Amino acid sequence: MISLAALALAATSFGPAQDATAILEWEELGPAPISGSLYTGRVSAVACSPTDRLKIFVGGADGGVWRTENGGGAWTPLLQDGPTLSVGAIAIAPSDEDIVYVGTGEANYANHSRYGLGVLKTTDGGATWEHLAESTFAGRTFSRIVVHPTDPNVVYAAVGRAGGFPELAAAKGHPAATGPRGLFKSIDGGVTWTHLTNGLPNLAGTDVAMSPTDPDTLYAGIGRIFGAPGNGVYRTTNGGASWTKLGGGLPGGTLGRISLAVAPSDASRVYALVTNPASSNGGGASTRGAYRSDNGGNTWTSIPVTSGLQASYGWYLSVVTVKPTDPDTVFMGGLSFVRSRNAGATWSTVTPPHVDLHAAEWDASGRLVVGDDGGVHRTNDEGSSWNARNAGLGLIQLYAGLSTHPTNDEQMFGGFQDNGSNRRTFGTSWTQVFGGDGGWTQLDQAAPNRVFVEFQGTGNIYRSTGGGFFGVGSGISFSDRNCFLPPYLIEARNSNRMLYATQRIYRSTNGGSTWTPISADLSNGAGAVRALAQSPTDPLFVYAATNDGNVLRSLDGGSTWTTVLTGHPGWPRTTRELFVHPRRPQTVYLATASYGVDQVRVSTDSGTTWTSLDGDLPDVPTNVVAAVPRGPFRPPVLFAGTDQGLFHSVNGGVNWQRYGRGLPHAVVVDLAVEVGRGRIVAATQGRGVWRAPLILDESPR
Repeated sequence: MISLAALALAATSFGPAQDATAILEWEELGPAPISGSLYTGRVSAVACSPTDRLKIFVGGADGGVWRTENGGGAWTPLLQDGPTLSVGAIAIAPSDEDIVYVGTGEANYANHSRYGLGVLKTTDGGATWEHLAESTFAGRTFSRIVVHPTDPNVVYAAVGRAGGFPELAAAKGHPAATGPRGLFKSIDGGVTWTHLTNGLPNLAGTDVAMSPTDPDTLYAGIGRIFGAPGNGVYRTTNGGASWTKLGGGLPGGTLGRISLAVAPSDASRVYALVTNPASSNGGGASTRGAYRSDNGGNTWTSIPVTSGLQASYGWYLSVVTVKPTDPDTVFMGGLSFVRSRNAGATWSTVTPPHVDLHAAEWDASGRLVVGDDGGVHRTNDEGSSWNARNAGLGLIQLYAGLSTHPTNDEQMFGGFQDNGSNRRTFGTSWTQVFGGDGGWTQLDQAAPNRVFVEFQGTGNIYRSTGGGFFGVGSGISFSDRNCFLPPYLIEARNSNRMLYATQRIYRSTNGGSTWTPISADLSNGAGAVRALAQSPTDPLFVYAATNDGNVLRSLDGGSTWTTVLTGHPGWPRTTRELFVHPRRPQTVYLATASYGVDQVRVSTDSGTTWTSLDGDLPDVPTNVVAAVPRGPFRPPVLFAGTDQGLFHSVNGGVNWQRYGRGLPHAVVVDLAVEVGRGRIVAATQGRGVWRAPLILDESPR
């Protein structure tokens, strides 16, 4: 393996055998946005120009930084090849709009709220970027950055840990994931940072807000999502040199995530949204309360925010913003979005077309712009009506489970985070065919009008034979544990036979109409199967991985299993980490989505022994692996989809290079390597779907 510091070199360094692939161009297949709905993927950060009503920067949860100069009519990606495309915070320097700071790592605490790799900064409006402070912040996340109003070198940042259940699952083993949290300050433009600890605990900084009249007065939300005695609202009046925890009407006891806003037109008016702590499985984080201070935080009044604002997962969605010209007009967001025009006495629901709010900012003309799980929405009338601003904004987050049509080169299906299951017909046109969190999809390759999709939870599998989708989960126990989106398979040689995975394996012999459990619990008693792979030439060979660390094999089609690895790290949700050799069922490849381990391995004896294929692959979590056999005495061509894009090897894993050019350095979660079509299709979590020609230096046999 090589270090992240060498990643840029790895991106452009090709040996003689790989020259042909270096010139390949990737084609974006979208969606950008989904046809009809106009939704795109999750927007985690928004920054509006203070002088130009049409200029906005947004950050995708895993889609990098984008800029529009026409109010969202078109967008330009600015960091396709950045060190990471996970964005948590963006701030424009008020005194010099060409200076923009980006905090990498999304502080929304979901399993897909990944770690960051420091700060990115531009001094020319986004044309070029510096990568700063990786050693200070790598492995963690940013919830907010604020910049001094007259000195663009003075910057404050609220920093937390990567998300997930269990805690830090989204950090993927990054060695710095448990480093310092809370509030940080830079006085040299982000090059070096001081951890502000005088009065502040070493806990997650979930927000920071600056007084509009005194830049040395700031408020910090300290809100470890699982609760901690130090959680609360803090204030400094000396630029962060010392901090005081505020009370005077704020709730006591154990709190969760906290969000803040100071009224731009009245420095004494401060609002806070407080969440209950999350349980170990992500529940329980309902709204604790909303609070208003009229004297700069000295005392607080409880204000009756709408019940159910954050459902039970306020750790994921929490936002507060105040109208720039009216301190009494305040918006609070979570699952829904609410507005008060009387300082919180009463509220109206003004939720944009897509729920799950993560960011809210005001443009230079006083219009409110929000980021949510469906992209960017803007209102001209304070929420009474909304319009999508997602044209060309390609931020869709796919889960593993992409499927392609056997005869129609253009058609494919994929499951999108909080945007359902979708079908591509041509170009970048995708149409939603089923709702919820879209997951695994399957097309019957023998009868491709038979399509399966799912949404989150056990047994929520649906089948279509040309009309609508109908539930086919009969026989699956809905009380079984799941990995959010359970994997399932259609047998290659007999499409009436299928497998479905909870903590155990189910089999269908009638095309999914009914299911029968055939295995014992494959986990360690509390997990579920996250990956499932079956040999295309011998269906008796089945491999599985659980989200509590087991890798297993079955030699009888899934009834009995042998554990071949334990303690195998990785992402807790559905993955495509196992790949069975197309001709040799005893040969299986394994990807590992974690730092500091063998990220690509192969076994030629059904998992009994394993050989590392990492070679000089960067030490980056690898989510999916695929192999293309070639002629005799030639190693297969290997593909590794990582958190930093797609790599390939033609010499058995000794050397790895990026495959082609133009594919963003996004999180690649699935691959369809189609030799017959001469193409490779990559599904990303944050930049949609892409395809490129498949070039091998010897024709496969």
